[in-house]
Amino acid sequence: MAEKKSENQSDIKATPLLAQYLKLREEYPDYLLFFRLGDFYELFFEDARTASKVLDIALTKRGKYKGEDVPMCGVPFHACESYLAKLVHFGYKIAICEQTEDPKEAKKRGYKSIVNREVVRLVTAGTLTEDPLLEAKANNFLLSINKFAGVLGAAWMDISTGEFYTQEFKIGEENEIALLSMLLMRLMPSEILVPESHIANKAVYNLLHNGCGQMTVWPDERFNPLSTKKRLLSVYGVDTLTAFGDFVTTEVCAAGALAEYVEISQKGKMPLLQRLTKLTNTTAMEIDNATRRSLELTRSMKGTNEATLLKTIDRTLTSGGGRLLVSRLSTPLKERGLIESRLDMIEFFVKCKEARGEVRALLREVLDMERALARLTLGRGGPRDLQNINRTLELVPALRNIIHFKAKVPVVEVAIPPVLQAAMSNLGEHGSLNAKLNSALADDLPYLSRDGNFVRDGYSAALDSMRELKTNSQKVIAELQARYTKETDIATLRIKYNNVIGYFIEVPTKAAEQLLKDPNFIFRQSVLNAVRFTTTELTEMEDRIRSADEKCLALELEIYGDLVMSVQASAKDIIKAAQAFAEIDVAAGLADLAVQYNYCRPILDEGTAFEIIEGRHPVVEQFLQSESKASFVANDCVMGENDNNLWLLTGPNMAGKSTFLRQNAIIAIMAQMGSFVPAKSAHIGLINKIFSRVGAADDLARGQSTFMVEMIETAAILNQADERSFVILDEIGRGTATFDGLSIAWAVVEYLHNTNRCRTIFATHYHELTALKEKLTHLSLHCMRVKEFNGEVVFMHEVGDGAADRSYGIHVAQIAGLPPKVIKRAKGILQNLENQNKGMSPDEAQGMLPLFCYAREATEEPEVKISALEEALQKICPDELSPREALTKIYELKKIAQENL
Repeated sequence: MAEKKSENQSDIKATPLLAQYLKLREEYPDYLLFFRLGDFYELFFEDARTASKVLDIALTKRGKYKGEDVPMCGVPFHACESYLAKLVHFGYKIAICEQTEDPKEAKKRGYKSIVNREVVRLVTAGTLTEDPLLEAKANNFLLSINKFAGVLGAAWMDISTGEFYTQEFKIGEENEIALLSMLLMRLMPSEILVPESHIANKAVYNLLHNGCGQMTVWPDERFNPLSTKKRLLSVYGVDTLTAFGDFVTTEVCAAGALAEYVEISQKGKMPLLQRLTKLTNTTAMEIDNATRRSLELTRSMKGTNEATLLKTIDRTLTSGGGRLLVSRLSTPLKERGLIESRLDMIEFFVKCKEARGEVRALLREVLDMERALARLTLGRGGPRDLQNINRTLELVPALRNIIHFKAKVPVVEVAIPPVLQAAMSNLGEHGSLNAKLNSALADDLPYLSRDGNFVRDGYSAALDSMRELKTNSQKVIAELQARYTKETDIATLRIKYNNVIGYFIEVPTKAAEQLLKDPNFIFRQSVLNAVRFTTTELTEMEDRIRSADEKCLALELEIYGDLVMSVQASAKDIIKAAQAFAEIDVAAGLADLAVQYNYCRPILDEGTAFEIIEGRHPVVEQFLQSESKASFVANDCVMGENDNNLWLLTGPNMAGKSTFLRQNAIIAIMAQMGSFVPAKSAHIGLINKIFSRVGAADDLARGQSTFMVEMIETAAILNQADERSFVILDEIGRGTATFDGLSIAWAVVEYLHNTNRCRTIFATHYHELTALKEKLTHLSLHCMRVKEFNGEVVFMHEVGDGAADRSYGIHVAQIAGLPPKVIKRAKGILQNLENQNKGMSPDEAQGMLPLFCYAREATEEPEVKISALEEALQKICPDELSPREALTKIYELKKIAQENL
């Protein structure tokens, strides 16, 4: 029994390597541990089972532990990014464990000593920096929130670009969910950091858990005001945050906790952060979630990027420009000065066609300096990141020359606006850095610095000398092989090298016997069809070559470190240049869009005007053009200044009401994000909030019906809209019984008119509401125009004055393919209802429609009698009649008709 226990002892106790793994695994229980073994990251136990399923890789085993096989799977370390991306996509966090010691050093501690390993990085959805793991034109925000005394503090950071923002919100029980939801939809964070106490509310927990890619819960102590403030001061190396802005306590707590979380995930390294920026509600237009969804600003109703406003207007050519465009579209401004400066830059590129074309051609060569700089700062960069920065900075002089020269090309010289002059100034001067990088970096660069051979010959005398020694050594190896071949008379003798055993002499198995007898040749190993040897001379030569290789790589890594420090010393200037490139890219792209589709520069002021002449929906317009369909029908929308601030829009389905509603809201958003707009002219009094209640959908997850969702969104509008808001509403009240729906719609219109007094387009099928024109002085009637020709209904997609006489719903049903019998029956019921409703007063229409009475009277379909003439006609088959038979039939039909007069 004792012997048996001894034999199985290795199965029960962990090997030194497995013990090392288990210790590290215990330190990171919420992470999958990527454990570096040679050229692979290995996973064991439950981690291996999980990863093998998600990554669809083979699950194997390695030894035993506690009497059971140890599950194992692995991925190549040099190609791990795609595997990381997939795991992060499915919500997993990964701890990267690397060898932190040279194996030679480990052997000095004893034959059985294993290499030291440590977790060097925690990979989460919000802390990614590698290009393959990120979307080039989208920020990857990590969001943190903290709540205290009715104030919510939010902070968000993109460590791949260094952007860092905060914002405060006044909250109560009734609006906390709405505010959080709006923040999540605006930022679309990939990860959120939240205090433990904040998720005690089940509704908040569900929202945060489902509102982003990952949720990380931290103890409340991590959000302590004193420690978080100290953390921020340390990060920025300042004594006070006053220079950055007036932050409330909850903002500081959220931002400080976020900085600590990033530092922990990067194992003590901090990305190069930009200035901490406080956003306020006074600078940005408010857009709630329902409005973002219905207008499909950055995400379609299906959750994709297709058929969105962003996809339609995005002409950016750089990653930074793409991210800036998303930011501007997601957060339109309320400050006229900032908007006008953006419009000035666009107007310059609209007027200067030559400048626009050449600038856009140059922008195609601009690389993502912000993310390259972030990787270099975090120690995850490489020679190619240095080159990306270098090549982009080299474009600065050419970009300046294009703008300065081409501004003078038109017959009338175009003045360069101050905002563009500022951008060109921010591009900076980088001659000395360019010169250093150009002289140091070779033409063909590896991805990783540890691969070596990235320093140009002639940059370092010491490196050149070591390379020469290395080259000569290779020559000596070739000479040694030639001598051994001659001495042994084995023509197939080769000196080879691999990473495991170094240099070796290899001969075919048939020739091995001769060398085995030669005392100068030392046997190493047998392989398939060959035997390997070494000699004392070859071993000594290998030591010299290896020493040269190691010294070459050490020198290159030293040079690399110096180059990285030079880039980091210029980091602020590089970031300013990257931001300037992005601003110019956005302006030139929007100008290109404006010229192609004939957009106009909007006029913005502090009034309440909303005057859109020949406005179009940009997404629908481009779709029609791409499909070679009919051109888009433009429409006017003039309201506001003359107290005509409430439009009541009637008309049939499919006539274009929803498109008209959305296009006006979109035009307002485009104008205030600082873009030209799809219209002949546009005059807009600055809007503080936009609300949209268009379309219908259930919220099954919360147990809310279509009508409930409609009422919740309508309530939010009525409670928040004011005189400077813009509201579009479609079919309010249609989700319930006719009496209820009409009453609700009637009351909503009155409330918007009398209390909110905002600019509103209210689309409805309740024609009874048109009677409100006599009671509400600021309401005007408008309708979608329809033409009837030869019994056919033609939707004109035009907006005109007045009210529609009917909804043409039955016609739409007929187009949709309802059976003819249903259509015929519906027409009969409609005629019955209309006949009995004639002469009804508006008050009766509001609440006294005897609809159910009408329905009862029209329940049975009246019997339809077929005349003798119709019966005779039905029996005739014209294709089977000869001319004489046809003439005879005509006489017969004439006789039947006379008999039935």
